[in-house]
Amino acid sequence: MDEVKVVVAHSERATLRVGDVFLKVDADQARIDVEVEAMALAPVPTPEVLWCKPPVLAIVALPGTTLGRLGGPSTGSSAAWAAAGAAIRKLHDAPLPARPGQAGRSIVALAAELDDECELLVTNGVLPADLVTRNRRIAEAALRPWTPAFTHGDLQIAHVFVDGDEVTGIIDWSEAGQGDALYDLATFTLGHEEHLDDVIAGYGTDIDLDVIHAWWSLRSLLVVRWLIEHGFDPFAPGCEVDVLRSRM
Repeated sequence: MDEVKVVVAHSERATLRVGDVFLKVDADQARIDVEVEAMALAPVPTPEVLWCKPPVLAIVALPGTTLGRLGGPSTGSSAAWAAAGAAIRKLHDAPLPARPGQAGRSIVALAAELDDECELLVTNGVLPADLVTRNRRIAEAALRPWTPAFTHGDLQIAHVFVDGDEVTGIIDWSEAGQGDALYDLATFTLGHEEHLDDVIAGYGTDIDLDVIHAWWSLRSLLVVRWLIEHGFDPFAPGCEVDVLRSRM
């Protein structure tokens, strides 16, 4: 019998692997619905859906390996990162899905959430005030008008699979929808700034680097407390707190 492996698990959802099948368990049926719909619409390789019986979604494992993970070394070549950039551009150029995604929150709502989170980080002693203040200032550049694109919404490098220099698939689409394209690019290169030029080369258009840097700060500020509360370590080398420190 194939071994059951826990890929990731916390109070909101869990992903298990049994042989070549991933079982995603999510108490929020809306997230599963978004994921299935987005994979059907996305013009990039995605996992085959075997069945969906909420709260469980069963998908086939993708060939190849991920480009790496936050806090770890990149396992992909420069050409693989460029290929990922090209795949992301293809997604962003696709017809828009019907609903907004994680990358599509309004500027007003995002600014209010960011201010509240920064205050909590300082008053609860999670991060030093100067670190939070500096990164809040940098994050301001992300709070600007943007043209909606088809965005993944959680495009971590661990969600992109490659075989050699070819992208074989992208997983975890539950945050997909209309959003800011630069949010995806910033999420993808978070903690791996050394590959930003490769990704931009594959993406094939000019990118406002100040906005990318702003999203690195903004995303990191918003997730530090959530990660701690859900059993993850944003203070690990190369992870979110190091990203914030690199902006000082």
